[in-house]
Amino acid sequence: MKRYKRKEKNYIKKIIFIIFIIITISILLNIYMNIEVKNYSNATEIKLENQEKEEKNEEEVSIEDKIEEVSKCIVGISKLQNKGISAYFQEGAKEMELGTGILVSEDGYILTNQHISGNKYSKCYITLYDGRELKANVIWADSDMDLAVIKTEMKGLEYANLGDSNNIRVGESVYAIGNPVGFEFQRTVTSGIISGLNRTVKIENEKEKTYMEGLIQTDAPINSGNSGGPLINKKGEVIGINSIKIDSAEGIGFAIPINMVKTIINLIIEKGDFEQANLGILAYDKEAIPYTDITLNINDGVYVVEVMYDGPAYNAGVKEKDVITHIDGKEIKKINDLREYMYTKNIGESVNLQIMRKNKTINIEVKLGKK
Repeated sequence: MKRYKRKEKNYIKKIIFIIFIIITISILLNIYMNIEVKNYSNATEIKLENQEKEEKNEEEVSIEDKIEEVSKCIVGISKLQNKGISAYFQEGAKEMELGTGILVSEDGYILTNQHISGNKYSKCYITLYDGRELKANVIWADSDMDLAVIKTEMKGLEYANLGDSNNIRVGESVYAIGNPVGFEFQRTVTSGIISGLNRTVKIENEKEKTYMEGLIQTDAPINSGNSGGPLINKKGEVIGINSIKIDSAEGIGFAIPINMVKTIINLIIEKGDFEQANLGILAYDKEAIPYTDITLNINDGVYVVEVMYDGPAYNAGVKEKDVITHIDGKEIKKINDLREYMYTKNIGESVNLQIMRKNKTINIEVKLGKK
């Protein structure tokens, strides 16, 4: 009996001891968890505050720094050699056909507007950031896109970073840099926002009527001498090339998206030249259709306005009023989609066009020619 009671007492002591250990561990664990949560919370708050301060400081400082960096890549372009003509006298900027360009490589390749540089094999003069004046040759030019690449024989030049114009949004802050009226105001910076995307603009003169499509609209002031200069984002990346403005309205200017020409720039830098493969058609986005055919209504694709006689598309059977919806299985929503794909093709290669013609889908194989 005594042995049984002794065992019972030992059993009770063990239970009490175990309970004590469990309670102690629970209390310590609870204290530890509270300390960790509190420390983590404080650390997170401090980290977020520091991050916000860093982002704010970076935004405040880097915009100016980036603009200064890009400004060193800006060149003045003129068809005539600068002989001290002032913008204040005899309409100097107009007389010299002054425009802007942006260096895109260290060995002297420059991107600008075709209406500034002239056609392929033309010559022009450029003025660098440090005032040096150099001759340049037009390596490639496209009047439909109003873009050109010129080359000067100089190495070790600072050049701009090209951004992604497919990844921009309305409301985003942008900056235009250029030579608005003459050398006195070279590298003028204006600011604004992206006001619209994929804009179509009708351009009329005495000889013809054309359309520029897929444009970036901005309210950053763009004057005549700004043509060919860059439209940059807050990272200092070139997202567009300033081209035209609406004279009858305030704060409506347009830039050509940089993605339209990045493939060409890379090929020219790599090979020294670019031979553009050609379908032999004139086509517009659906936004331009009301100007040409009010009876037509299309959702996607590009509308063929003209087929060049005896060209690749003409010989393959493409007709006016056809709507190209796909090329080699790639969906075409706008003319820039077609252009960007065509820049990856070589003269002599064939492409398959999927076309809507009178509500019927047909496929046409086209062997590409030289533009």
